[in-house]
Amino acid sequence: MQRRHVLGACTLLLATGWLAGCSNPHYLQLDPKRTAQVPQSGSGQEVTVTAVDGRDSDVIGTRTGSAMSTAVITVDAHELVPRLQTEAERALREMGFTPTTEQAKGRPSLTLTLDHLGYERGKSRPVIDEARIESVLIAEATNDGNTYTGTYTSRRTQSYAMRPGKKANTRMVNELLSDGLDRAFRDPELGRLLAR
Repeated sequence: MQRRHVLGACTLLLATGWLAGCSNPHYLQLDPKRTAQVPQSGSGQEVTVTAVDGRDSDVIGTRTGSAMSTAVITVDAHELVPRLQTEAERALREMGFTPTTEQAKGRPSLTLTLDHLGYERGKSRPVIDEARIESVLIAEATNDGNTYTGTYTSRRTQSYAMRPGKKANTRMVNELLSDGLDRAFRDPELGRLLAR
């Protein structure tokens, strides 16, 4: 009899722990990295580069997929934007330009905007659920009165039997943003316009 009470108590504790884990918010500290080769376009020209967050909120979704859930997933703009800035500067350097954050009249410029970052629940099947994540980066290059705007969307659908933890979510969103950076800086039109 006592054994049954102990097993019942253990089951209750495990269930409570599991539910508490599901309702915990996730604050993702991201560090996306561009890995793709970039086209050689520049010959040392200075380019003003700025990374900005164009999202309405730091909350990118919830772990449960419910809008009313307390298990929110947050990506802080103040932490992410400097990392996007660093990657944009590194890409321009490898393209042959000299990146700077200072504005100057007549100098070519590039603005990299995180326009959207979303995490939602996908299709639900017996035993298996899905997480759908999406990012949209916009790169706007201007030079001598001309503008080129590229929009780079990355999507990922991840199936799971157990809801992803913070570490898995961080990895997935990092990979998604890294793919967006690769797409943006592989675009030869950006370099062509900046090099004019």
